Amino acid sequence: MAWPLAVAALLAIGAVVWVARPFLGEPETVSDRLDEPGEAERRRLELVGDRDRALAALKELEFDHRTGKVSDGDYRAQVGPLRRRAAEALRALEPRAEAARGRISEAPQPQ
Repeated sequence: MAWPLAVAALLAIGAVVWVARPFLGEPETVSDRLDEPGEAERRRLELVGDRDRALAALKELEFDHRTGKVSDGDYRAQVGPLRRRAAEALRALEPRAEAARGRISEAPQPQ
């Protein structure tokens, strides 16, 4: 009666060791050095920042207008430039989408 219990205990210990094996060793050291972003990546990050700032300003302006902190006239005067700024940043971030749309419209249509 004792030997099945011993075999079961050994199997349980073996299973625990097998599952814990990846956690027991020292992790491999991998370089965590961040590479300096290239010119294209820097430009993309600038555009993302511009987009985020413009959208945040639009959100804040909308909130202030709805709560009555900004009058209708001031809202109309400020919302247009903010929308243009956000749209310009969004367009600049999606040059591939523009090119793909151009290629799709130029492709021959099936008949």
